[in-house]
Amino acid sequence: MVLAAVVALGLVAAACGGGGGGGGAANGGGGAPNSVTISDEFGETWNCQFNPYNSSDLNFSFGTIYEELVYQDVLKSGAPTPWLASKWAWSNGNKTLTFTIRKGVTWSSGKPFSAKDVLFSFELLKKYPALDLNSDWSVLKSVSLSGSDQVVFQFKTAAVPYFYYIAGETPIVPQYIWASVKNPVTYLDQQPVGTGPFTLGSCSGANIQYKKNPHYWQPGLPKIETVNFPSYLSNTPANQDLANGTDQWGSQFIPNIKSVYLSANPKNYHYWFEPVANVSIFINLKNSILSNVAVRQAMAYAINRPQVSKIGEYGYEPPANQTGIVKPTFSSWYDSSLASQYGNAYAYDPHKAVSILEAAGYTKNSSGIFEKNGQPLSFTIVNNGGYSDWVAAVNVIQSDLKAVGIQLKPENLSNTTWTSDVLDGNYQLAYDAETGGPGPYYELRQWLFSPNTAPIGKSAATDWERYSNPATDSLIRQYAATTSSTTQHQIVDQLEKVMLADVPVIPVTEEVDWYQYDTQHLGGWVTPQNPYAQPAQYATPDWGVVLLHLYSK
Repeated sequence: MVLAAVVALGLVAAACGGGGGGGGAANGGGGAPNSVTISDEFGETWNCQFNPYNSSDLNFSFGTIYEELVYQDVLKSGAPTPWLASKWAWSNGNKTLTFTIRKGVTWSSGKPFSAKDVLFSFELLKKYPALDLNSDWSVLKSVSLSGSDQVVFQFKTAAVPYFYYIAGETPIVPQYIWASVKNPVTYLDQQPVGTGPFTLGSCSGANIQYKKNPHYWQPGLPKIETVNFPSYLSNTPANQDLANGTDQWGSQFIPNIKSVYLSANPKNYHYWFEPVANVSIFINLKNSILSNVAVRQAMAYAINRPQVSKIGEYGYEPPANQTGIVKPTFSSWYDSSLASQYGNAYAYDPHKAVSILEAAGYTKNSSGIFEKNGQPLSFTIVNNGGYSDWVAAVNVIQSDLKAVGIQLKPENLSNTTWTSDVLDGNYQLAYDAETGGPGPYYELRQWLFSPNTAPIGKSAATDWERYSNPATDSLIRQYAATTSSTTQHQIVDQLEKVMLADVPVIPVTEEVDWYQYDTQHLGGWVTPQNPYAQPAQYATPDWGVVLLHLYSK
């Protein structure tokens, strides 16, 4: 990905096709006018914490309350839109990146925002590495002010792809508040102040309510006055509230979506599921048995991905492949010749799985489970018990592995416990998904880049399986040093080989943006014809961009 050196000012456009007045009710159930209610099942009651540098809390504040320097639309291959930065320029062989910070922006408190806040935010991440969720400082050398409105980023090496993380995935916080926070790592941020389009109206375990920011810097926006974000502990009540019109914006799995959802209001209910990343089995590589690549390879061959897609995801999420390349979204990056050397990227082959284990010295015990040196291939897998599709998917995987002599014991946990266990490495196997980005490099980096991980017991930003290989880290850094598309493809080919040979993670299905929307009283939604943002609520900071486009009909 090569970004333009300088991009002219461009604010997000209000949705066309209707006025922004406060006409009728904003939901089919006759709710409050000029509002939207979100149905996104997290499987927990809200803790009312909004720290944008906490991976457990950023979904609730990044995009709505806190904002980024430049917005990048993954569905348009990272097309950039100036945000808190009005323009930027690369120099010094792509080792220096200078942002011009937008004038006239204020915090929701009314206090002025400036380049000093940007500098402070990045210095905060350097001082407290646990806050640096994207490992910005693994590539940054320094950040400094230039004049009154410019911030200069010096990189250790050429780092063009890191623009996505620095500019688009790092929230900016107010210095006048955070400078007095004693421990930003544990800071709950229960009364957040940001530059975003919304402020926190109220919060309880049952609902988060956001209110329009009267000081927002984009004139006339947002047009929606109120956003309600109720807590759902399972998909069933969340799907019911979508179907009856209580909620208008859905971001979850719905079984039999045509009969359960679309049939309730064929004219106004819609959905779009675009593949963007992978749902995968994360393997704790610090486990003495799972550290054996033969075990991981056998597991990858044993899983019937098309069956998991069909039964667990009703076919909405396509089967993944072991390279990790999402198809068709990023098909141009898929190395088919390399994949063919590994059984078409580990296509379902239970006989191959058994032969790998037998060649590695494993034999079946009286229970039909492979073991060696008295250690059976029996593992627990942590999962989000509130995600009914993931629970069904893991049940299929459990059956597949049992058929080849590997025992799997699902642990369907609350969202809070599951998230903590995955980030801290407190698991043997885990079913989860990372976010990806505008091209396969970004998800591969999340899986394979060891500076992103942490020791067992400490929270890892990404690389939850604790994979570490200096040669692979070097490949990831080499990608960042080139603007050559040919070289970038060659490097991704080598990263695909790492996935195929080492099997550090097992992609199972292609993660889609779960997205349902109701056009009865609201306009401005993301559509396949106008993919101006990732449309799922859990896509940050995109959900803030979606809310800026919405208007009451």
